[in-house]
Amino acid sequence: MKLSKEFKVGLFMVVTITLLYFGFNFLKGIDFLSTSNKYYAVYENINKLTESNQVFLNGLAVGRVSDIVIQQSRNRVIVELDIDSNIKITDSTVAVLDGELLGGRFITLTVHPGRQLEAKDTILTNTAKGMLDFAEPVAANMQTTLKNLNTILESLAKNTTRMDTIFLRLMATPALLNRTLTTANSNIDDLGITFKTVAGNLNGTLDELKPTLANFKSLSDSLKLIQLNGTLVKAQQSLTRINQTLSQLSSGDNTASKLLTEDSLYVNLNKLLYSVDSLAQHFNKNPKHFLAPLGKSKKKIDRELKKEADEKKKANP
Repeated sequence: MKLSKEFKVGLFMVVTITLLYFGFNFLKGIDFLSTSNKYYAVYENINKLTESNQVFLNGLAVGRVSDIVIQQSRNRVIVELDIDSNIKITDSTVAVLDGELLGGRFITLTVHPGRQLEAKDTILTNTAKGMLDFAEPVAANMQTTLKNLNTILESLAKNTTRMDTIFLRLMATPALLNRTLTTANSNIDDLGITFKTVAGNLNGTLDELKPTLANFKSLSDSLKLIQLNGTLVKAQQSLTRINQTLSQLSSGDNTASKLLTEDSLYVNLNKLLYSVDSLAQHFNKNPKHFLAPLGKSKKKIDRELKKEADEKKKANP
């Protein structure tokens, strides 16, 4: 039996479409060779979740989103999950709606111990923190950043205007500086001429002062010589008087010379001192001779002295 060309073409088209269907669904995560159970999850906002988005458990794809139905009257969205039948879903399992900031959306299962659910039961749901709430802080931060950027740009515009003014002033500065340097050079030249004139005048004045200084030096030397001559004359006079005094002392015709040349005064002084010493010794030994009433006669004193001498002899035979 021969097949017509049209039948072959139609059969080829059917096979091709079937393969494309199964291949496309396989790429979306649909495994037609494995069994699965359907569960439901209810959300208020699925944040652009679509059919065929994957369901993960511990980072492993275990299912997909098979259908999405909105219940507008109750303000909620029912999501049908097609999950591998080998995965045990409990009544405490949570289907967390999650996603990447710049990527697609997905659902992550968090399985906790509890009663096992049957197919077509409803799973607890939650939304990953920061997925829906992240947009508003980011937008607010972006708005604040844009405001700050606008402020910076406005400041830069003002600073640009100020910089232009500064550059314009700086352009005029070299000319002013050149004029100042020219004036300074002129002043320096004038000052140099003035210094030269003053130096010349000073040299002339010093030349004129040299004779005067020489005269002052001669006058000073003369004054020193006058003072030295007067001192020498006075010294000579003093030495002359000293010589005259020494001559008079050595001539022997005056009292001072006799004191220096004769010994009679010395002898008499020695005798006087000896008598005073004997009197003092006698007074010390016999004070009653002087202190008794009306004193004692010389005979009586001699008898007492003789008596004392005899007593001493007897005591010391």
